[in-house]
Amino acid sequence: MAESSTNNIIITLNVGGQLFQTTPQTLALAGSNSLLYTFSASTTTVFIDRDPDLFSILLSFLRTSRLPSKSLRFDLLDIIAEAEFYGIDPRSITGVSDSSRFDGFDLQKSKILPLNGRDSPSAISTTTASESVYVAHGNKITYFDWSLRRKSTLLTCFPEIDSLLGVSDSLVAAGATDFAGLRVFNVGKREVKATLTWKSNPLPGVGGNSTVQAIGSSPNHLFGSFESSRRNSNAIVAFDHTTLQPAVEFSRADEIYSSTATTANDLYSAIPSTKLQWLASSNVLMASGSHGGPSGLVGNIKLWDIRSTNGGPIWHLKERDDCFSDVTVSDTLSTIFKVGINSGDVFMIDMRRLTNGGSKQDGTQWARIGEVWRSTGASGKGREGSGCKMESYGNQVFCVKGENVEIWSEVAIASTVRDSGLAIEYGMVDGRVMRRNVMGKIKDGGCGRITKIGFGGNRMFLTRKDQQFVEVWESHVVLKL
Repeated sequence: MAESSTNNIIITLNVGGQLFQTTPQTLALAGSNSLLYTFSASTTTVFIDRDPDLFSILLSFLRTSRLPSKSLRFDLLDIIAEAEFYGIDPRSITGVSDSSRFDGFDLQKSKILPLNGRDSPSAISTTTASESVYVAHGNKITYFDWSLRRKSTLLTCFPEIDSLLGVSDSLVAAGATDFAGLRVFNVGKREVKATLTWKSNPLPGVGGNSTVQAIGSSPNHLFGSFESSRRNSNAIVAFDHTTLQPAVEFSRADEIYSSTATTANDLYSAIPSTKLQWLASSNVLMASGSHGGPSGLVGNIKLWDIRSTNGGPIWHLKERDDCFSDVTVSDTLSTIFKVGINSGDVFMIDMRRLTNGGSKQDGTQWARIGEVWRSTGASGKGREGSGCKMESYGNQVFCVKGENVEIWSEVAIASTVRDSGLAIEYGMVDGRVMRRNVMGKIKDGGCGRITKIGFGGNRMFLTRKDQQFVEVWESHVVLKL
């Protein structure tokens, strides 16, 4: 059929006694697996025994790619249920799966996710593909689907879970710092799919009881940071996502506390990686970890290209002065950020300025962006940054300090901004202008120190000390009509 003829076809639908007319092209936007797509070739009036008001909202969305203003009169869950009936992906309507619609400056508390039992959350993870959420609390893992309406809980062998990574809607990886093995659980079947280990000793039957310090993921690999039960050796292992078999081992440090391990390098190698982050733009894994001792807190930040790990990391920074309480990397901003354990200030390193191609530290210095406007100068006394957390999402970086959340983003120019509800400040580093937005308790948020923070789609998830639930914050930019 000619395109001009197709454009002139009118499809009539009778929904609950109300007539709607549209084109085959509009109905096809619902997707080839949808019920509406099957009506796009109909030559007669089709009757559908459903609510016409809800259908009109969905039809308007197909026409304009946005919800009409009258949708605000309905519960969003009703719109989601109606979209599921017609076979339209509800996530395209809610914007949940579209991280580009996330705006950290525009968050509103939307709901509370209760957890079973009396244990507070110890880890949280979202899946990239579907935006479902996994929460570890005590020896349990609770799964919430993308709509946050359906949940299931499974018991694990761990006394408490320290590391968690959602692999898919059905699989989640978990580990503990005091219990051996990295377990991959099938949530639907409530069973262990695989137990992944690292042998710290190559001898048969020796060294297989290593504990997990961190978990990470790339499109092809599941990463586990392991430490031996004697705390004298560690390594990172990349497992194939499909087979869950070991593919590459790197960052190995053996017999750290042997009689010959006396140099400073040996002491730094004793630090296992406690955070793993994948940089998709450069196919690089960032591994970081810190350790407290008589001389204070020291740490490592390493960038690994797992395609060529024999030569060591492609970049390595050893931390001592004002070592990081936490560190994160923003792939979008090409920047590494840290919050200092002593000062509580935020620092950055522009990854585009890294020149070292080997395994040695290149002398790169941190640039302070937090508190640069303070007249007292650089801080460094006390432990103002103790317990602070950092995570990056999209083009923004989030720093958790007690009950408060700071949001850092890059802006084109510095200017003076007044906002009655937000404290906004600016700092310039090497020509880059970073804006800090201090969100306090985030308006109508709860009380209590924030312990974990996670992101998915247009949502931010928070957990707080001694509370048995997860707070969900949504960027209401998706509701602007």
